[in-house]
Amino acid sequence: MSKPLKTVQKLLLATFAIITIVSCSTNEKQYRIGVSQCSDDIWRDKQNAELRMGAYFHENVELKFAAAYDSDERQIQQIDSLVNSGIDLLIVAPNQVSTISTAIDRAYDKGIPVIVFERKTNSQKYTAFISADNYEMGRQMGKYIASRLKGKGRVMEVMGLEGSSPAIERHKGFKEALNGYPNIVVAATLQGDWTEPTAYSTVKKWRDANPSESIDLVFGMNDRTAMGARKAFEESGGKLPLFCGIDGLPGENGGIRLVRDSLLDASYIYPTHGDKIIQLAINILDGKPYKKEQLLMSALVTHDNADVLLLENDEIMRQSSYLDQLHEKADGYLQALGTQRIINWLAISTILLLVVVFVLFYLYHRRKIALQRERVLNTLWNLKSEEVLTAEKPSKTTDNAESTKSDGPSVFSEENKLMGVSLFITRFKEVVEARLNDSDFSVEDLATDMNLSRVQLYRKVKAVTGSSPVEMLRTARLNRAYQLLLTTDKSVSEVAYAVGFTSPSYFTKCFKDEYGIVPGEARNVK
Repeated sequence: MSKPLKTVQKLLLATFAIITIVSCSTNEKQYRIGVSQCSDDIWRDKQNAELRMGAYFHENVELKFAAAYDSDERQIQQIDSLVNSGIDLLIVAPNQVSTISTAIDRAYDKGIPVIVFERKTNSQKYTAFISADNYEMGRQMGKYIASRLKGKGRVMEVMGLEGSSPAIERHKGFKEALNGYPNIVVAATLQGDWTEPTAYSTVKKWRDANPSESIDLVFGMNDRTAMGARKAFEESGGKLPLFCGIDGLPGENGGIRLVRDSLLDASYIYPTHGDKIIQLAINILDGKPYKKEQLLMSALVTHDNADVLLLENDEIMRQSSYLDQLHEKADGYLQALGTQRIINWLAISTILLLVVVFVLFYLYHRRKIALQRERVLNTLWNLKSEEVLTAEKPSKTTDNAESTKSDGPSVFSEENKLMGVSLFITRFKEVVEARLNDSDFSVEDLATDMNLSRVQLYRKVKAVTGSSPVEMLRTARLNRAYQLLLTTDKSVSEVAYAVGFTSPSYFTKCFKDEYGIVPGEARNVK
């Protein structure tokens, strides 16, 4: 480690020690919690708001949110990114049962506590699970539908996202409830994905193919699915069936209001309870007792109770909004209090400014090192033969007999050496670039392709660049990766494999060692 870098580290440590002494008003450990949502919809918007509300009561909590928009690949990348950012705990709703398990397992194996909520994973590597009972909701909705149809009728079921645990469990519970009613026929089970547009197009296609089929009731596995099915039936004409869903959200477009307005016949409250999830997270981080498996209470919404539930939820939302305002005012009071202590905080600000200067110097030094390493590879590609020749000239201790050779043979020898080095540079560049994406390409392979032994190759590359062949190959791969990140929309994993790394995680480590940032941040660097 260079002397300036050691000096920066010592100054940073001293500065942070001073700040700790000056601002020792709280001894609470600061927690960074990552939240990985599988999708982005009104149900999760409500839950995220509750998570933030719960964090208001814990000043030592910082939340980092990510939404995968129903993409397995995106959620895996987001989880890995949250883990690499240094979170203390991961809260995750897996998009599907099996596809996200590997990313969750990686977080858990690194010692990061994992709370799985709302949707399940097929792995046992999690710290706690919290959700409503999806099987029971499906079963209770099935019993309600059987009662509503008086034990006889034709039912359509529109599923949620294939492979997601709520869809699987709600279907099982619904099917089990209807097994006791032989005169109720499930005329169609259609595959949806929790969204209204997909439900609409799927049901419309079925209706177009089966215009004479009668349906008495449609069970959508959430309220948006049920409303998409309703839109398709409305367009097809004829008598409308009844529509039932699950979520039972308050608000303008929520299930409770839809039931009250008779657009849905019934819904089932699927509780969000972000506040309880945050409290569970704090208990885990603080080492307090907690339940590994926790089920949340839910309830059926019908015309009989929709008005009361809507009033209650509207009041809760009003109080939440009021609490938000109080929180903003509290921030304002704290800022005002800060101005009254301007003298003390001026000293702290000066110290912080010094920290920023030292950090910038440190980052500049790291970037300078990275640029120097990049130039090593460029030097190899563009090196002039005269420069290489100078690097390889024999020392002054060369045998006297050799030093007394005539000018003619010496010049001839220098010309031959010049040509040989030029050919070596050209060949080295061709071999490396041709096999840069080959993860099995080793230094031994490089030496073989250049008709050299490993020792000869090492000495030659070391003389030319000052680096080893392994370092040159890794630097070439990382340089190519950086360019791909800046010029393409490939994912981090795709870039890693494209430049010959066998593991995205190892690629991320090497990339961070080289450039001081993780690959996902490269596109944001101006």
